[in-house]
Amino acid sequence: VQLQASGGGLVQAGGSLRLSCAASGSSFSRNIMGWYRQAPGKQRELVATITSGGSTNYADSVKGRFTISRDNAKNTVYLQMNSLKPEDTAVYCCNVRAVATGINYWGRGTLVTVSS
Repeated sequence: VQLQASGGGLVQAGGSLRLSCAASGSSFSRNIMGWYRQAPGKQRELVATITSGGSTNYADSVKGRFTISRDNAKNTVYLQMNSLKPEDTAVYCCNVRAVATGINYWGRGTLVTVSS
């Protein structure tokens, strides 16, 4: 299983970015896909998750600003990030958790930097 994230970069506060993460090597129709982030000197934290049925969950800090979505046909999860703040600066990693086994798969992170 391989996860390839893309879409990070440098943006000014108030701007937007869209992250993508494509999964390959397995079927992800019954899995939970998500995004996590880790800022310098801080622990990794959940950003958002989405089930195969489309149910979503967000960290309070991003509610109303970020939107997670997925395309099961493309095995891809997206994170639309709007109204970005400097505190959103972090390495963002995508995750896929197999419902049947509980196994987590992680992709390499993509850096998001929000300047003030």
